[in-house]
Amino acid sequence: MTATVPTATTLKSYDKLFIGGKWVEPSSDKVIEVVSPITEELLATVPEAQPADIDKAVAAARKAFDEGPWPRLTAAERAKYLIRIQEEVEKRFDDMATAFTAEIGAPAGASVAFHNNALKMWGDASTLHERFEFEEERSWPEGHGKLVREPIGVVATIIPWNGPVATASLKIAPALAAGCTVVLKPAPEGPVSTMLLAEALEAAGLPEGVISLLPGGRETGEYLVRHKDVDKISFTGSTIAGRKIMSICGERIARVTLELGGKSAGIIADDIALDKVFPGLAFAGIGHSGQVCAAITRIVVPRHRQDEVVETIKTIFESVSVGDPRKDDTVIGPLAAERQRTRVLDYIEVGKAEGARLVTGGGRPAGLDKGWYVEPTLFADVTNDMRIAQEEIFGPVVVVIPFDDVDEAIAIANDSDYGLSGAVYAEDAALAESIARRVRTGQISINGWDMCVTQPFGGYKQSGLGREGNVEGLSSFLETKLIQFAN
Repeated sequence: MTATVPTATTLKSYDKLFIGGKWVEPSSDKVIEVVSPITEELLATVPEAQPADIDKAVAAARKAFDEGPWPRLTAAERAKYLIRIQEEVEKRFDDMATAFTAEIGAPAGASVAFHNNALKMWGDASTLHERFEFEEERSWPEGHGKLVREPIGVVATIIPWNGPVATASLKIAPALAAGCTVVLKPAPEGPVSTMLLAEALEAAGLPEGVISLLPGGRETGEYLVRHKDVDKISFTGSTIAGRKIMSICGERIARVTLELGGKSAGIIADDIALDKVFPGLAFAGIGHSGQVCAAITRIVVPRHRQDEVVETIKTIFESVSVGDPRKDDTVIGPLAAERQRTRVLDYIEVGKAEGARLVTGGGRPAGLDKGWYVEPTLFADVTNDMRIAQEEIFGPVVVVIPFDDVDEAIAIANDSDYGLSGAVYAEDAALAESIARRVRTGQISINGWDMCVTQPFGGYKQSGLGREGNVEGLSSFLETKLIQFAN
């Protein structure tokens, strides 16, 4: 799909919830108010799911899994539904992109990229059965048998606001491909684009009970995680929330996949020209206003190149158009919520108090009196023990950290609670790969940066547990059973 400029000033409101494949009356009159991060005005309302709605959705998913046809279809038969979902998402592509820009503030380019990724995920999931063995023969001295991989059951998927349709697709598509039934809880900050996803799921005609979509806040999510009839939790969000979810899952031995925070490093070697590094690396830290878990927010450079690198990034940051994401020349839009803007500004003050040098940015862009905007912000003379180098800010803030040799650069990259993404820039291909192999992170790019959504994605350490994407992501929604036959 090609980029269009979403221009909506209002969005479609909803008065029903999508439960078990049908639009039904919510159990209460509580609503989520969707407020524009651009104008701070009310855009739409959607029902806020309550425990009674969760109970109804989980019951429908449980019945559909235990008694319905979905887990008993062949993988190839389920794949046909996934193709239909992909087609229905594509039909609503422009509406989803428009809603995402309006309710979260993503410029057109970012919005289109996120929704293109969603299409890729549905397409890839529809082919998983062609490269995955659900059954295989096994033998051993005392006997032989079949190793059978079966759907895990009812899956609860909980997603954040920074890319809801794409993140939902990354979770729902392989779960459905595996034969699971799903209850999705999107975040309250960006529910309209996911309600449009519910319309696509309805149009695809899945069997009754297979899928539900219930917007709600933290309490709704915790109720879903604790539900005794949910077999597996798949969560994307903050590390703090991930710890809480993991503890609840530990109490009841529920299966869990966690994709959490990041503080990823981009290492620049001594042998590469900066025109081969920037502006790509700079935008890897501030794209979508830095609201990307895999963003490259620590730039690690040879000490003698720090001034050159800082000046290059400064020039790029100060040339970036920040403003209304509905305008075709805007590169950076607002942050998604007022509290998020406050958090980012607080971290900028922390950086200054710690002794880091504020090179550019640090406040509200001139002329933008409304909306939750923060200028692209660059700190230099940063040491890796500073909070701005260790804690996930989730805003357009990048720090530059100098090193004296390659071993120190790798140590800096690894001296983090996180390990989600990363990048290495070096002219010498062997050097680049040797560095990449030593950095403890789930994905790492060489001489570029990207999140590959159709290959395993996930993190080391506090960046999460498990992997999403491709057959590795499919495997997380399956249980393994050995059927034994005596010789």
